[in-house]
Amino acid sequence: MLMKHFFEHKFFRLLIALFVLSSISIIGCSSNTEVDGNDNKLSGMIEIDGSSTVFPITQAVAEEFIAIHPDMRIPVGVSGTGGGFKRFTAGETAISDASRSIKDEEKDAAKENGISYTELIVAYDGISVIVHPDNDWAECLTVDQLNKIWNPDNPAKNWNEIDSSFPDAKLSLYGPGTDSGTFDYFTDVINGDEGVSRADYVASEDDNVLVMGVSGDKNSFGYFGYAYYLENKDKLKVVKIDGGEGCVEPSMDAIADGSYAPLSRPVFIYVNNDQYNSMLELRSFIEFYLTEGAQYVSEVGYIPIGDNNYTKELEKIKTNEE
Repeated sequence: MLMKHFFEHKFFRLLIALFVLSSISIIGCSSNTEVDGNDNKLSGMIEIDGSSTVFPITQAVAEEFIAIHPDMRIPVGVSGTGGGFKRFTAGETAISDASRSIKDEEKDAAKENGISYTELIVAYDGISVIVHPDNDWAECLTVDQLNKIWNPDNPAKNWNEIDSSFPDAKLSLYGPGTDSGTFDYFTDVINGDEGVSRADYVASEDDNVLVMGVSGDKNSFGYFGYAYYLENKDKLKVVKIDGGEGCVEPSMDAIADGSYAPLSRPVFIYVNNDQYNSMLELRSFIEFYLTEGAQYVSEVGYIPIGDNNYTKELEKIKTNEE
């Protein structure tokens, strides 16, 4: 009988111990799955697409965010600003990189699909006009000369049609495709009408393709974002631009203070408000992008908008929180 009570008592204590251990385990698992902006247990996917110009910034921020939250997946596409907006306004992506503001027809598409969004400025960029390193004649070009090259009405075919002192050599042109926000901005300020451009040039939404084209052709001429020039300046030559106040070379300072005119501009990300409100991961990523992530803007060749302005942009998206 004593032996029976001993085993019953021992069995009872074992049950209690197992219950306690089980409870601790459950509590521990529960606490590990609770996440906030500073927890390294964030998981899920944030889909991003859009501008190849903004891509280096967003990709750098995404890589650093994933380093902190290794269970996150953040694919960043480069279909161009227009291509990105097509997906974004259809609800296919959470964030759209853009090197121009959203157009009226894109706003209408978003409204039809019930997509509300917030526009956030993340950096400043300067569109760089590029030639081959062996080009020793095109040091500085005016806006009128750029127009002579890119306007579709009787554009220059040879270099000497731009300036009689330039060689009689055929122009080989490279530039962004029509889905690019850089294309829209450049054609607006140079040709006076967004989207109006000669069509006989090598076009690509991938700026790396343009870099390869210009660097391999002595008579080449192209344009794309400043970061891609910096990344490849050993095999390219940048042209100074005279916007009316003399020749100015693109640089961090000239872009930031606006003296590199008229080719300086802000660049953006657009955030889906509904996804922002429903996804802790997205809210954490946007907060990281506009705080810690801002340090990577200059590292990839763009100009930060300043701490105060990043704070204002963050407050802008937070006003949409439910």
